Amino acid sequence: MRKLLSVVAFASGLFAQIPVTDPLVVAKCSGCHAKDDKGNLSRISELRSAPEGWQQALKRMVRLHGLTLSADDARKIVQYLGDQHGLAPEEAKPGIYYFEKRHLDQEKYPEVVREACVSCHPYGQAMNWRRTPKEWDLLVNMHIGYFPVVQWNSFTGSMRGPGAPGAPSAPAADTRTPVEKAIEQMKKDFPLETKEWAEWTASRRQAKLAGRWLLSATQPGKGGFIGEVSIEPGATPNEWVTRSSMTSIETGQTVTREGKSVLYTGYSWRGRSGTKDNAVREVMLVSRDQGQMEGRWFWGAYDETGFDVKLTRAEERPLILKTSVTSLRMGSTSSFKIFGDQFATGLTPADLDLGAGVTVKRILNQSRTMVEIEVEVAAKTALGLRDIAVKRAVAPASIAVYDTVDYIKTATDTALGRLGGGSGVFTKGFVQFEAIGYNRGLDGKPNTIDDIKLGPVKAEWSMEEFFAIYGDDDVQFVGALDPKTGLFTPSVEGPNPKRKFSRNNYGDVWAVATYKGADAAVSKDGKPLTAKCYLLVTVPQYMRWDQPEVAQ
Repeated sequence: MRKLLSVVAFASGLFAQIPVTDPLVVAKCSGCHAKDDKGNLSRISELRSAPEGWQQALKRMVRLHGLTLSADDARKIVQYLGDQHGLAPEEAKPGIYYFEKRHLDQEKYPEVVREACVSCHPYGQAMNWRRTPKEWDLLVNMHIGYFPVVQWNSFTGSMRGPGAPGAPSAPAADTRTPVEKAIEQMKKDFPLETKEWAEWTASRRQAKLAGRWLLSATQPGKGGFIGEVSIEPGATPNEWVTRSSMTSIETGQTVTREGKSVLYTGYSWRGRSGTKDNAVREVMLVSRDQGQMEGRWFWGAYDETGFDVKLTRAEERPLILKTSVTSLRMGSTSSFKIFGDQFATGLTPADLDLGAGVTVKRILNQSRTMVEIEVEVAAKTALGLRDIAVKRAVAPASIAVYDTVDYIKTATDTALGRLGGGSGVFTKGFVQFEAIGYNRGLDGKPNTIDDIKLGPVKAEWSMEEFFAIYGDDDVQFVGALDPKTGLFTPSVEGPNPKRKFSRNNYGDVWAVATYKGADAAVSKDGKPLTAKCYLLVTVPQYMRWDQPEVAQ
């Protein structure tokens, strides 16, 4: 009977709502959102989202419905809604890429949402909301009201019925439109009430993040970084002041930054560091034990440049963070550095272990945070990832042992650049390419599940025409690709009299990586290893909607 009542409640949209208790939110929102005797505000009490979702909703209220508020009030409202109407960590993790501004070759989403939703925006937009069934239906109405064209080009399948010319095949019994299928799926996948949210609201505690944190990071095209972050309490229990120091493993250059951050829902870190003209945005998730944070720090006109960052709380125990190399070749003798914290003094080769076939010959240098060693890798030993142990500190599967680089891939299969700089108003959207080496693995066959990722390789970069029309000449006009670093710099925007019809410098090309290293496998035809990435270079993002009092 209880299960039956739950099903009835779900079908009728009678799920419990989330009361709004904050006086500021009630004062600013109840003029339009009716308050009932249980403290629920219409619409608001039937929604949950990440802080960016509430920020977006608040911007819409300012832009379209006449809401007026100060920057301080906007921050407080987003803080409250992000905390009390937020997402559980398990709910946030699958969609955090959307706020980390990551480039994905392909999102993971149910096929039924492709036409109705993903034809206009990433599925991450929907993944970061939780709604009652009634609110999911109202979301459809909102789209039709604000963007009427979706009714024909997405929601109803461009008015194509089964059997019409060019229409997708579908079971005769299923006459639902694309939007009906999509909303049914989202009602199922993203309901307001979930086990994860109930458990998180019951168990979460005040975050205690103050102290010293160890940083390890990777930036495409720049390699690894290590450093420290000092976190101190800010003006409110959810605000934090940071001081970070980050050193490039490759160049030794160190960058220091000061910043401020806000923690939402007990685990969701959103920060900014650096100066106003050189700001870095930080999006990270704090682990439930408050011992680690992971995410992305990014910058650029289109958030295209950034670090993959991991912070680990410093403790009175040895810890391995990162190595200066990602792979070791069989039959070689080489040196590399292991970075960490609380390494013991007086380490000997016997205190380090990289598994069978890898012998630590000498310790070249050591300190509390770094050990430099010389190793010899046997000519015949097991392929694969190895643990690194420095006494009792262990970094699992952190370095690969291989014999040859059997093929390479570009870090992404597709990339997007944007023209800019011509008018002085619109900034270029850069693209940093990177080539990754792979070993064939134990089965001896490339491109199978057991292949070993070896890490970035130093490839040579060039562009080739992606032939889309007769006489295609995009390579000459879209921009320049640095042959050594793989950094693509787009051309300026605007009509170009040198092009046919004086059209803009947009176009699509192949970015080609070529690897000729001594460890590259020899192909039958004697050609070097190559990989391609499709690069689309388009116009600047000419129009952006924003309200500074909400966005800051």
